[in-house]
Amino acid sequence: CMVWIAMTSTVLPAVKAPPSMEWRKNYTPLPGVYDEMLSAHGEVHPHWAGFVEHMDQMGSAEIARRWEQALRLLHENGVSYNVYGDPHGIDRPWVLDAVPMMISAREWSGLERALTQRARLLNLILADIYGSQKLLKEGVLPPELVFAHPGFLRPCHGVALPGNAYMHLYSADIARSPDGNWSVISDGTQAPAGAGYALENRIVLSRIFPDIFKECQAQRLAMFFRRVRETLRGLAHYNRDNPRIVLLTPGPYNETYFEHAYLARYLNYTLVEGGDLTVRDQCVYLKTLGGLHRVDVILRRLDDDSCDPLELNPASFLGVPGLMQAVRAGNVAISNPLGSGFAESPALKPFLPVLCKHLLNEELQLPSVPSHWCGVRASMDYVLANLDRMIVKSAYPQRGIDSVFCAKLSVVQREKLKSKIRARPAFYVAQEQVELSTAPVMLDNRIQPRHAVLRTYLVASEGSFSVMPGGLTQVPTAAESHVFSLQRGAGSKDTWVQSSGPVSTFSLLRPKGQAIELSRGGSDLPSRVADNLYWLGRYVERAENWVRLMRGIANRLSEKSIWGEVKELSALMRAMRHQGGAASGDDREHGADTTQGDELKILLEESRLPCGLHSTLQSIQSVARAVRDRISTDTWRVVNSLNEDVVWPNDLDGTRLPEIIERLNTMVTTLASFGGLASESMTRGQVWLFMDMGRRLERTVNMAGLLRSTLVTAEKEDSTLLEGILEIGDSFMTYRRRYLANLQLAPVLDLLLADETNPRSIAFQYVMLDEHVRALPRDRTLAHLSPEQRVTVGGLATLRLTAIEELCKADAQGKRVNLAHLLTRVDEDMASLSDIVTRQFLSHAQASRQLASFTME
Repeated sequence: CMVWIAMTSTVLPAVKAPPSMEWRKNYTPLPGVYDEMLSAHGEVHPHWAGFVEHMDQMGSAEIARRWEQALRLLHENGVSYNVYGDPHGIDRPWVLDAVPMMISAREWSGLERALTQRARLLNLILADIYGSQKLLKEGVLPPELVFAHPGFLRPCHGVALPGNAYMHLYSADIARSPDGNWSVISDGTQAPAGAGYALENRIVLSRIFPDIFKECQAQRLAMFFRRVRETLRGLAHYNRDNPRIVLLTPGPYNETYFEHAYLARYLNYTLVEGGDLTVRDQCVYLKTLGGLHRVDVILRRLDDDSCDPLELNPASFLGVPGLMQAVRAGNVAISNPLGSGFAESPALKPFLPVLCKHLLNEELQLPSVPSHWCGVRASMDYVLANLDRMIVKSAYPQRGIDSVFCAKLSVVQREKLKSKIRARPAFYVAQEQVELSTAPVMLDNRIQPRHAVLRTYLVASEGSFSVMPGGLTQVPTAAESHVFSLQRGAGSKDTWVQSSGPVSTFSLLRPKGQAIELSRGGSDLPSRVADNLYWLGRYVERAENWVRLMRGIANRLSEKSIWGEVKELSALMRAMRHQGGAASGDDREHGADTTQGDELKILLEESRLPCGLHSTLQSIQSVARAVRDRISTDTWRVVNSLNEDVVWPNDLDGTRLPEIIERLNTMVTTLASFGGLASESMTRGQVWLFMDMGRRLERTVNMAGLLRSTLVTAEKEDSTLLEGILEIGDSFMTYRRRYLANLQLAPVLDLLLADETNPRSIAFQYVMLDEHVRALPRDRTLAHLSPEQRVTVGGLATLRLTAIEELCKADAQGKRVNLAHLLTRVDEDMASLSDIVTRQFLSHAQASRQLASFTME
């Protein structure tokens, strides 16, 4: 079934068994439209026959089992489409239908020729308007259509491109009208999206229906992506043998960010944001931990005008300042070239038949949906006379309006629209509304027809274009809807194009029997990625500290109901408020007269402090999304599950305390599993180094904060407070094994401060941080220690030279001054270390340096 996959839950929804798969009996096509599966006489089209037969034979129980496997694959792969303002959260689960779109080999052959012709035509149009502009001089194109369009970028005019190629990748949304003929609804010429989702759809369906996929002889997609790699490789101007190619993304909040990360990993490109790149001497460089590395080719996913704030859109924070100059100098290639977005204009479509004859001396094989640019008087008059059957769009999408389905407008609304068109006719394009074909989808446990639009993909290859044998079919979830936007809730289908001969077995994945060159290295890490990994480690450790602290307090609230006042409760609550960012004057005492329900409410309120648990978990999600291509599926699963248990019950009272404690126990286990994955499953490379460095630094800060809030001021009865500190510091079992039940301050401080064998102690963190900073890139010829090494070596020496007994002494006011001074030194060390690492490595723009070995001594 077409389903929502809950991204924040590890429990998949129950899959109901669909009814009997007797397709022809249970499926009723819509009247008056072409149906992709059934003919007008109700017979299955020949290229659908094999699929229908296999589904009939499989049975409802087996289909349900296999579809549950598909849901799990999509969930574990974290497939999502970011929708702003969606109630399910920004990472809306990807919607995939179980039934593929089937296209015969013969029909696809004709579509390939027509799509290739259209791509060649649009490329020639772009080459002309950014070159000689003969089309304008000869009157074939109206100047207003070009010069008024914000997609026509004047800084790109006259820029010479190799092979006069202004379009390397191209997509076309095509649909079938009631007469069975295909036409183009829209063109994608600047940064065509969706090819990665099409690949993921194919992987999922071919795994759950491998026998059907094989029997239907569906063509594979890998050859298309190989051509993409070959095309991008061929764009390199200088380092042609081994070019550095990056995929430029707007960032994790872009709606198709999953696809960006997915394609970068699949094509073996570095995923970068604008801040990862810099221009020096008219060349583009990638900022990495090892220094600046020259970039040869950029596969962009940014809009044209967002790519360079210096020459294009000054309000853009997504691009690379100076990028246009590097392109102009011929030092970097961009795919697609800047300015190619002009060809997406719907106002261009009415002119394509004439342009095709003029530029190619051919008839246009694949027409657009009947379109009319109101900038031509005759076209405007026709549109106004037939407005009730038009879809009105902006001729200039960047400045435009949403598409208006005029049939749904009232008489008054229609007249207002007519007035707007008459006032500024060149700003409007009208497309005639066509009843698009329908394809079968599985919804509500039955097969239903839905209108379908197929997004096809092409790549420039050997002087022409190659077409992906398939694509991304988009279908609305509502009956008889024509809304195909994924942002508005449409779903997707895999597209199976049948082969007329043997199916190619080529794959970009290395064959099992092929020898692999041994390697223990990895690509140099971009500074931004290292920064996000560093903060991912810090945030996860901060969340674990919060949960352990909350659990310790909750356990004592439970004890309070039995034993009355709990002496250490106020000190632990004070520690929570201070670590959460509360003002020092916000301390609230918790006496015996406070009810357990009130205490519980206070506890959960503290978790919403500026640096509290809720904001920390949001930060974890944010930075993890930004490094989705760098963390494993298991790690991503841990991150996804963190928000499940932090939604507290609304009816809080003392009876809900056991439920809260159980949720906190689960969160402790989940967070500990993150540390286990980092410790036992990650190679000791740059990814692990920065993530673990963040964890160690944050653990040091948290432990120092806990000790300062609870022990700097001497309490009358320390024993119960010491027990709570050991419990929160996950060191109680170690202490009891060494000292039995004799709780004293000195051994507690020794265990949590100076014991280098205790993974929770501050000294242990200094040891690990010292190993990490020694592995950072630096000039190996220098005899003295680096600034970051001075911090770790000096701090560790201070801890080793400190007499624990001196830390336990309190002055006349009951304050342990020596302990306070030491903890202040620790805080200063961590702040200094964080600043040095950030300045030296996470905002990096220096010459390349040799990375140290990560071998642990």
